[in-house]
Amino acid sequence: MPFGHGGRPGGWAEATSASAEPDRVLASGVDGAGARPAAGLLVGAGRAVGEFVRQVLAVAEAEVRKLRHDPVELLTRAVQPTLWLVVFGQVMARVRAIPTGDLSYLDFMAPGVLAQSVLFIAIFYGISLIWERDLGVLHKYMVSPAYRGALVTGKALSAGIRGLTQAIIVYLLAVAMGVRVRLTPVAVGGVLLSILMGAAIFSTLSLVVACLVKSRERFMGIGQVLTMPLFFASNAIYPLSIMPRWLQWISHVNPLTYQVDALRALMIQGGQAAIGLGTDFAVQAAVLVALLWVAAWLYPGAVQ
Repeated sequence: MPFGHGGRPGGWAEATSASAEPDRVLASGVDGAGARPAAGLLVGAGRAVGEFVRQVLAVAEAEVRKLRHDPVELLTRAVQPTLWLVVFGQVMARVRAIPTGDLSYLDFMAPGVLAQSVLFIAIFYGISLIWERDLGVLHKYMVSPAYRGALVTGKALSAGIRGLTQAIIVYLLAVAMGVRVRLTPVAVGGVLLSILMGAAIFSTLSLVVACLVKSRERFMGIGQVLTMPLFFASNAIYPLSIMPRWLQWISHVNPLTYQVDALRALMIQGGQAAIGLGTDFAVQAAVLVALLWVAAWLYPGAVQ
């Protein structure tokens, strides 16, 4: 089990069985010999889940603390979305060559720029794993009693929190440029959820790459190779309908496409999901779970 405890298969089961003792059975008032073991298993599973969540939050807090100690990073992150919206967006809005329905091109493009900026940050997140290995931090993680899945999930959560800073930047830019941003609580909440999931997906993909290549130079090269195809084979700056058929097939297996589709429907007044919000979030969730599983399975091998 890749989500095992302390890098050993079956850690979850160990934590569960260790907690299933008769003196820890819930006082549910149910009699019978079969009720006690069942209740004990529930207690043990609950404690294991609670410990897993605690470890995830601890790892995420440690990662986010790095951002708090480097506020200049927030300013540098504002450069890329500013250039895309102010320069590229303004030029393409004048050309009017891309059909965007009832939306102006700036309205159409703003969610794509937000998704792109999150992608560009998250796809290089795995280099921190290589630094941790070289500094010996990763070895300490591996000999700790922490679940491997918690280590990976905590890093994915921290990447999602970092991605939320991009939402603030893009929202401010979009409002300043007259983009019709939807600011209802439900819409903003949906946007934040999609950003968290998107950043977690691409940061976990980055961790998988880092576990495989184990070299900063190779990692940076692969990150550069992945970024452009993911971006241009999506609906970030043009609709799926104008793509050639072969590119449409590729875009439908690209998780960025589903993130942009959700953001466009939630973030922009009059925006609609071409694929469907339910499908958008379901695909993102499925991809995230699959990548977390793979990353947790590969994580111990990254120390070698």
